[in-house]
Amino acid sequence: MTEPRPRIGIIIADDDADDRLLITEALEQVSRIKVVRTVGDGQELMDLLNSGELGEGSQDLPYLVLLDLNMPRKDGREALAEIRANPQIKCIPVVILSTSQSPQDVRTSYGLGANAYLCKPASFEKLVATMKSVADFWGDMAVLPKPEKKCRELAP
Repeated sequence: MTEPRPRIGIIIADDDADDRLLITEALEQVSRIKVVRTVGDGQELMDLLNSGELGEGSQDLPYLVLLDLNMPRKDGREALAEIRANPQIKCIPVVILSTSQSPQDVRTSYGLGANAYLCKPASFEKLVATMKSVADFWGDMAVLPKPEKKCRELAP
């Protein structure tokens, strides 16, 4: 008998408050997912990840970041590059969730170290299905580092 997998803690970084709300509501319909925090741009995301203050008195890293590309102050590309350059947080999986279907955005995102690139669906039902797919893959299929470990502690 396998033991149940833990819930997946996710940070949502998106400048559109309506999108953050819809994504949060879609994630709430997937029992395996727990939204840890939402932020409105890449700078807020980096401030949060670098502070270690992810709420509930925890200094745990999230299991996953859902990252929009086009945001003010610091966009998703800049934030992704900073995440991958920081030994403390570089192991956090980052999934781009964007309205852009541009091949250049897809190539750039993967080149910067994105773990996946998903286009935001047009309907709430499709968004829920997309979030379920995220939970199925990242929660059941992929092996992720435990969030309480710092990335450099995981290096050989």
